Amino acid sequence: MAQPDSKKIFFENLSGAGKAIAVLTSGGDAQGMNAAVRAVVRMGLYVGAKVYFIHEGYQGMVDGEENIREATWESVSSMLQVGGTVIGSARCKEFRTHEGRLKAAYNLVQRGITNLCVIGGDGSLTGANLFREEWSGLLGELVDQGLIEADAVQKYSALHIVGMVGSIDNDFCGTDMTIGTDSALHRIIEVVDAIMTTAQSHQRTFVLEVMGRHCGYLALVSALACGADWVLIPEMPPEDGWEEKMCEKLSCVCFSASETCYSVIQTRMKRLNVIIVAEGAIDRSNKPITTDYVKNLVVKCLGFDTRVTILGHVQRGGTPSAFDRILASRMGVEAVLALLETTANTPACVVSLYGNQSVRLPLMECVQMVSIGLSWKQAKTHTFTKGRNEVGNNHYNSDKTPDTERHNFNVAVLNVGAPAAGMNAAVRSAVRVGISEGHKMFAVSDGFEGFYKGQIKEIKWADVGGWTGQGGSLLGTKRTLPAKHVEKIAEQMRKHNINALLVIGGFEAFESLLQLFEARATYEEFCIPMCMLPATISNNVPATDLSIGADTALNAIVETCDRIKQSASGTKRRVFIIETMGGYCGYLASVGGLAAGADAAYIYEEPFDIRDLQANVEHLTEKMKTSIQRGLVLRNENSNDNYTTDFIYQLYTEEGKGVFDCRKNVLGHMQQGGAPSPFDRNFGTKISAKAMQWISKKLVETFRHGKVFANTEDSCCLLGMRRRALVFQPVVQLKEETDFVHRIPKEQWWLKLRPLMKILAKYKTSYDVSDSGQLEHVVCNRPRDLDASVAM
Repeated sequence: MAQPDSKKIFFENLSGAGKAIAVLTSGGDAQGMNAAVRAVVRMGLYVGAKVYFIHEGYQGMVDGEENIREATWESVSSMLQVGGTVIGSARCKEFRTHEGRLKAAYNLVQRGITNLCVIGGDGSLTGANLFREEWSGLLGELVDQGLIEADAVQKYSALHIVGMVGSIDNDFCGTDMTIGTDSALHRIIEVVDAIMTTAQSHQRTFVLEVMGRHCGYLALVSALACGADWVLIPEMPPEDGWEEKMCEKLSCVCFSASETCYSVIQTRMKRLNVIIVAEGAIDRSNKPITTDYVKNLVVKCLGFDTRVTILGHVQRGGTPSAFDRILASRMGVEAVLALLETTANTPACVVSLYGNQSVRLPLMECVQMVSIGLSWKQAKTHTFTKGRNEVGNNHYNSDKTPDTERHNFNVAVLNVGAPAAGMNAAVRSAVRVGISEGHKMFAVSDGFEGFYKGQIKEIKWADVGGWTGQGGSLLGTKRTLPAKHVEKIAEQMRKHNINALLVIGGFEAFESLLQLFEARATYEEFCIPMCMLPATISNNVPATDLSIGADTALNAIVETCDRIKQSASGTKRRVFIIETMGGYCGYLASVGGLAAGADAAYIYEEPFDIRDLQANVEHLTEKMKTSIQRGLVLRNENSNDNYTTDFIYQLYTEEGKGVFDCRKNVLGHMQQGGAPSPFDRNFGTKISAKAMQWISKKLVETFRHGKVFANTEDSCCLLGMRRRALVFQPVVQLKEETDFVHRIPKEQWWLKLRPLMKILAKYKTSYDVSDSGQLEHVVCNRPRDLDASVAM
């Protein structure tokens, strides 16, 4: 699972001794910035560098004095879960002047700082690059003015810049996700979910304004996540006459275009309509489309009871999501690595996320792409919304007429295994995309158990309305495998003339597809296109880095850990032992531990013994003797048969006497429950749509002589995310990659994140940087396989 030692680069080879690194946050704040600051500080100290806070952004750099302070390990404790930025952020007009930058250069040289980590938007990063380009000249001026010695020019000859993008708008080119975007989506969806309950009570229409002056990402993705009826974004000004089309969509009626105010011929009032408007939405004449305009339009033309909600700075507030903490922590560590490896000729770079992988991109290439409006995310937004009548949530126009030349096929969809948040969003997407493709969709209740019992019925467009935000599995799901019931399942497939199968589930779903593939030799009914979507909180399915439901479970773990740690605030020193789910897969314990700031995480994949436990206790004891007040230890439920949660709790309790006391908590099935996170809603929606398009293509390819016949390996696939792309992989080819005894993949990408958790918890460890980000160039036409929110 881990890379061989020969490929590991130890920190002795990346020493930061003698280097000074400063970190600042600039521009608007974003949730997760504190996690990035924490990672920079602790990684910098870990490699032996001096690390400084620059308070109040560039203003603090210009003002100097107490605004630039040396950071310690303890100074970033308890800030991981705090929103905003604790070191402050301010817009600085003075830094835009040459005189202001001269003051800033003097203040940095006084402290020997020649390495800057800048967390902000494109304006902040552009300013940093200009500062870097002028650095030599600024030092020369300082020498001429007698403010610094001449040898300082040689000693501090180059200023190195690494940027991290903190922006809730996700409006920077070169990264799939910016720090704060996922948390902003959480705030939006929380509000929309709450509004929906009151709106349904009164048959109301709600018009919501979300942030995004130039980028409609928040509006579009939140529309997908909540099932909105209409969305307006700046990248896609609606066609002339959009008002009539929107009102027609909202009322499900026809209008007379000749009349000034469209006359309603027949009203079939929905209990709820949601319209989402980005604050920068415009029409084809470049005229702003405001929420008040949309509200008045709906009231005037439809007479609907309509309310406006402007979310405003609510979207910037609150605690950061699990994703933003992990993203910011990874970026912070990567930024320090980039600074350690930089040379005088290395261009200023931005640490970015592409797919599930860190990359480094030249800062000015990214800024130039943003400035000329060629962000590849905007291009994909255009592609995504084009032809869909601006109704983002439906993926497809509800009035789209199926291609008359296309055959109508019967496609069945079912859930298999344990429930996972986001399953319902995936089913909804499959049903609606399938209907738009011209298929007849069938829903199977209770997995393969319901399949062989004949619990199969046609499911239509309206049947899945409102499913996106529902947790669990509305279809019902069981762990029953099909092997013992293949004959009855084949009979039901004949009875309903099922031509393709979409299975949404976890490891049981993977095993089920393998069994159905093997059954093709005996039953021709299984010679049809079959596709599986990974949906499990354990994230233990082979051939995919991420699974539907895992993000929601991570957020549940992190929220609980935050509350548990807060419960110890003001009390004596305390260590919490937390047990997570996951079977033999340590994903939740490891990644949850990184997001929650855990001191240790025990998992099956990384064997441990009593000596490791003792070392961890001693390590925590030393930390507790300083200013650290709380400790957090996570244990995967099947990490070890003998070293149980109770055993670890008792060991820590005994060994920590006189220094700290212990508490334990088993999180249990709360990790499976709750409304799905924005990521799981959108991930489920999008990969399900992609799977249905693949099924449609396979059905056409395999339709011969009036029937579908597909018996090749590539007609029975798992759709998973691997590094930078969504890939269809034949399930039979994945057997060699799978540990069937422990129900986990033999190789798991997230194991490379475990050293990060240890480093940030002050353990001495080696860190494999062979897979760290490499300097690349910005490419506008990214592969269409990957949507920005896949990595979200």
